[in-house]
Amino acid sequence: MYTDSLFNYKRRQSSEVNVRNCAIGNNHPIVLQSMGNTSTNDTEAAAEQAYAIAKAGGQLVRFTTQGNREALNLTNIKTLLKERWHCDVPLVADVHFNASVAETAAETADKVRINPGNFVTPQGSSEGYTTEQEERELAMVRQALHKVVTLCKTNNTAMRIGVNHGSLSPRMMSKYGDTPKGLAMSCIEFLELCQEEQFTNIVLSIKASNVVVMIQTVRMLVEEMNSRNMHYPLHLGVTEAGDGEDGRVKSSVGIGSLLIDGIGDTIRVSLSEAPEAEIPVARIITDYAESLKGHAMIQGQANASFNPLIYTRRKTQAIHGIGGNHVPVVISKQQSNGELKADYLLDDIASQLCRVQYADLTPSFLAQLKAKPQILLLYSTHKNPVGEMRAAFHMLMNEGIDVPVIIERSYDLSLPQLQCIASIELGSLFIDGFGDGILLSDSQVSNDITTSLAYSILQATRARISKVEYIACPSCGRTMFNLPETLQQIRQATSHLKGVKIAVMGCIVNGPGEMADADYGYVGAGRGKVSLYKGKQCIEKSIPDTDAVSRLLELLERDGKSVNINK
Repeated sequence: MYTDSLFNYKRRQSSEVNVRNCAIGNNHPIVLQSMGNTSTNDTEAAAEQAYAIAKAGGQLVRFTTQGNREALNLTNIKTLLKERWHCDVPLVADVHFNASVAETAAETADKVRINPGNFVTPQGSSEGYTTEQEERELAMVRQALHKVVTLCKTNNTAMRIGVNHGSLSPRMMSKYGDTPKGLAMSCIEFLELCQEEQFTNIVLSIKASNVVVMIQTVRMLVEEMNSRNMHYPLHLGVTEAGDGEDGRVKSSVGIGSLLIDGIGDTIRVSLSEAPEAEIPVARIITDYAESLKGHAMIQGQANASFNPLIYTRRKTQAIHGIGGNHVPVVISKQQSNGELKADYLLDDIASQLCRVQYADLTPSFLAQLKAKPQILLLYSTHKNPVGEMRAAFHMLMNEGIDVPVIIERSYDLSLPQLQCIASIELGSLFIDGFGDGILLSDSQVSNDITTSLAYSILQATRARISKVEYIACPSCGRTMFNLPETLQQIRQATSHLKGVKIAVMGCIVNGPGEMADADYGYVGAGRGKVSLYKGKQCIEKSIPDTDAVSRLLELLERDGKSVNINK
């Protein structure tokens, strides 16, 4: 298993990695980090942004290093940070496509991130590899990695092996396809090569914009490491999460679900906003995980058929349109005035609900439930509500009881806290396939907002698609257009559409891969240039960014999507 207990919080024991003055893993607090979105060659702007991140509470700052010039300039950024602000925040170099840049970065950065998917030039294709091609490519990987590792050892530089969904190497694609197994094994291969070099100052990450894939893959990676007696620390994040409520919900579900499993040693919340805006969100998520320490033990029995690595919705009978094959519903205590209205009002269906917590599921009550099925309204007052409600769902499965269950959560939180904490608690359960609906309320937040948030949580977990999903990267020094402004323009014109996935990506490094399951894509192709995609197919290549938004909207119109072009 990837965790000691499905029901009780215990942080995974990992080895310690030192990024100069920042310790990751072991028993150290979870490290918060962000990534600059200015040019790494602009020393002044990059240093100012790094300081803003550090001042907000960021403990690591990453910059893209497309070439040796950017990698070398990290030294100047460090110097300016120290001279002007006495700021000693460690800097991380983000390397793609060019292993020689990783060598330079190993001498100038405090940590270097490499992506196994594009570390060396592929020798075959995703359609297949000959034995000779595979051996040649592995030799290239071993040689390039040896050079980087040697420099990391010499300079006490840490390394992150960071695999992204959508950017697997063709060799791994030919073996596993674009699957969680392929992502996990790509990480494991590089780990084993590093161990051959006796290099262990390594952090791992596997990221995806699809929250379900991200969670399942990290769990699988931990299982693979456990089977090999590996205990490396993990960096968690959801790529291209977007902005506003959607970005916070997706990040909280993905990162928070793993943290409450005890998994994760450093996190980055990726928002299409100012980098320093990511840190307060990350702090809420990590504070929540920290709050679970020392909770009263929950006695639960895991169901033998439950597989946390493969999503399967718990099978239930339908009662009054809830459960069965119906999508999960949203229930509200009063009707919303917003665009998204609840499916049911609580007063209208209260007579059909039986409100229970885990302690109520006694043998006599379960026997009554078998004789006379009804909808359960499940709540928890436990310090670890996810663990207790998980135990309740597993008990129902063990007893063969298939009644629908609405998950109820009531809060007294500010909006920023609510967006994160409700997403962690409710999202974790829907990721596991549990729940046929949500009843969410907060004494400090309006009913319209809690209704919208409930739908956003269902969408983030792919349990129910009710609005446009925007897959948007946070932008970095590789982005050649104003990504937040562009995202808002596209959002204003398309937010009324139902069930459409639109990707807004800053560059080609992760763009075509990370937006692989999007219906439409807007991808930076160079300075002032954008390419438009429909699915995986490039429809228009390298068009001026001044025309690109209108051309995307025209593409949507041609496909029968009614957009608000005037906006």
